[in-house]
Amino acid sequence: MTNSKERLVQWMRDAHAMEKQAERILETEAGRIENYPELKAQLERHLDETRQQAERLSKRLEQLGGGTSTTKDVLGKMMGFAQGLSGLFAGDEVLKASLANCTFEHMEIASYKMLIAAAEEAGDPESKRVCEQNLREEEAMARWLGDHLGSMTRQFLVREASRATAKH
Repeated sequence: MTNSKERLVQWMRDAHAMEKQAERILETEAGRIENYPELKAQLERHLDETRQQAERLSKRLEQLGGGTSTTKDVLGKMMGFAQGLSGLFAGDEVLKASLANCTFEHMEIASYKMLIAAAEEAGDPESKRVCEQNLREEEAMARWLGDHLGSMTRQFLVREASRATAKH
């Protein structure tokens, strides 16, 4: 295996762990939100996509003879759980989670762009295709969050004025 292929496999393992972290974050957040139905539905849609992204990466890693990293996946899940609960005691939890999600989506976008370039360098069109598919879904989620942040903020402020919470 060439160095670029070895690095691609390593980074794809990192991306798989990143998706496992995202999965845990989305599960936690979607499970806590009740009064923001549009946001909850979008988080649940992206949770399904995230699971598919992790599965695509896992299959590709198996095809490359690598496999995923159990250690990285477990650490990613633990970090995702902690991040998902990080706003638990904040009155503006739904907005803080949305900001964190925007940041995480852009990290995922950057990771997939890096992986696409690495796959090109390694001469691996199938890994490139998998990463391009994941990239499109991450870009769509980032776009959705960006497009809805203003309306979520206004909705939060109206709810706050009436002493409601994200859940109640």
